[in-house]
Amino acid sequence: MLEKHIEAALIKKVKSLGGMANKFCSPMARSVPDRIVLLPHGKVIFCECKRPGGKPTENQLRDHEKRRKLGADVRIIDSLEQIEVFPEEIL
Repeated sequence: MLEKHIEAALIKKVKSLGGMANKFCSPMARSVPDRIVLLPHGKVIFCECKRPGGKPTENQLRDHEKRRKLGADVRIIDSLEQIEVFPEEIL
């Protein structure tokens, strides 16, 4: 399974929850998460999609840590199983 399949499944799941999963592009910053997920009730999650077993780069991990220190919810999604339960705990 390719990363694009994981990303497509995430988008479909988020839409089914009444949310949006916008592509995150930041021209002046590298290694940002793939998607900014916006859910009902003001929930925001940064999602990095990977193929099953794929790992983020060191630069991506540094970016994730900076965001988490600011209080952001940052997740690495690498399986359809994770998407099935996404994000039950915060809705």
